[in-house]
Amino acid sequence: MTRTLLLGARVLDPGAPPGPAAVEVVDGTITHVHPAHEATDVTGDHVLHLDGALLTPAFVDAHVHATSTGLLVDGLDLAGCPSPRALLDAVRARTTARPGALVWGHGWQEQTWDAPPPTRAELDRAAQGAPVYLSRIDVHSALVSSDLAPSGAPDGPLTADAHHHARRAALAAVDGPVRDAAQRAFLTGAAARGVGVVHECAGPDISSRADLAALRARAAAGEGPDVVGYWGEAVTTAEEARDLLAATGAHGLAGDLFVDGSIGSRTAALAAPYADAPGCTGNRYLDAGQVAAHVAACTAAGVQAGFHVIGDAAAAILVEGLQRARTSGAGPGPVRHRVEHLEMVDAGQIAVLAAHGVVASVQPLFDAYWGGPDGMYAERLGARAAAMNPFAALHAAGVVLALGSDSPVTPVGPWEAVRAAVAHRTPGSGLTQAQALAAHTVGGHRAAGDTHPLAGRIVLGAPASYAVWDTDADGLAGECLRTVQRGRVLHDTLVPGRAPAVAPFPA
Repeated sequence: MTRTLLLGARVLDPGAPPGPAAVEVVDGTITHVHPAHEATDVTGDHVLHLDGALLTPAFVDAHVHATSTGLLVDGLDLAGCPSPRALLDAVRARTTARPGALVWGHGWQEQTWDAPPPTRAELDRAAQGAPVYLSRIDVHSALVSSDLAPSGAPDGPLTADAHHHARRAALAAVDGPVRDAAQRAFLTGAAARGVGVVHECAGPDISSRADLAALRARAAAGEGPDVVGYWGEAVTTAEEARDLLAATGAHGLAGDLFVDGSIGSRTAALAAPYADAPGCTGNRYLDAGQVAAHVAACTAAGVQAGFHVIGDAAAAILVEGLQRARTSGAGPGPVRHRVEHLEMVDAGQIAVLAAHGVVASVQPLFDAYWGGPDGMYAERLGARAAAMNPFAALHAAGVVLALGSDSPVTPVGPWEAVRAAVAHRTPGSGLTQAQALAAHTVGGHRAAGDTHPLAGRIVLGAPASYAVWDTDADGLAGECLRTVQRGRVLHDTLVPGRAPAVAPFPA
């Protein structure tokens, strides 16, 4: 038995007022939480005097893509790239330094460019014979060299099936050691940001079964946060669902099973055309019948289903599919199904989701990056943008919220996500800090079907999953000093020699 005492911290628990406390941990369980003045026995195997540091539950990032995030440690980070010429210069510099090697890049956005994205011929010249895959910030379109593009693909950024083809080809060019290094970097980086659990949203158009298996094995061996692996692929029968779950080792058939795409790439499915692209209403990858079949099959198999939904037309498809599934006898069951992103949804649709017990996995930094009257969403959608990401309405209706990053779309950063959820750019759509904290801890556990009633809490009997944070002059969380998941230390700067040696992914 190992007894650890955490003394002098300010405890921030989702279900209790903040305050100083002494916390006792025995092995992997919280055994006492005392008000600070009542702590008398200050002996134990490990006693940490935290001197006013902040103690929170370890966070759960409910939507990540580990390998593609980790590849940016050695890839081209194109966030903030100011022009097509700068992008081509970055590619040329990389291929000159590493002739023939795959160039993996991510993060470009064209809204502020003074010229259109490069042509494939221009990219090929910069690539100098190397394969190049450069995903847009939303990862729903990409610039690729000719050797990765499918036959007959249009020039410029690829979307939909052409993009999925190119992404699979690019990932196939990533060898095992590079993938392993990327996954280690991601897990190390997530732990260093106070994250104890990540939900990997894999699928045939996102990564591969081998990639998911390697990540799950790495986590099972104790390398970083726990991994809840989802595989987003549609099924039509309970037998198919069970077979696919067995073949992939996934936790559920949810995550990025696309109903539509993204606003930035104009592939999110809209009921009316994009304001900046008349005649374009985005892409619809599944219809209501296919949604209903997947939900019914997963419900019958006792498997968690879920979908990627962003546009208002996609939300309508989802809701109609859920209602059809209920009509067929596949109503709400013991397994909560989930929906990712859910950016454009109205009050009636929210009520249906609440009635079905659906969990909404949402990304507050989407609003921080692209919301508001002058953001990309307003450019693409006009007045419709103001109603996006209605976190307050979802919470008020009883929909369980789980916060995440969709990394590498936005960075893993729990406090940044909490603050973005509170400071929503549409007044009245945000959460309180307590609600946002609960959604990024307790909500993440509920989204994955964690049955422990105290998961995500700092209370007697809860699993010992916590993060210790340095604080600034205003008492706000800063650097993560320690991350522990169910008694297992993932990241530590409090004890010399405990910090991981692997370089984490970029902030």
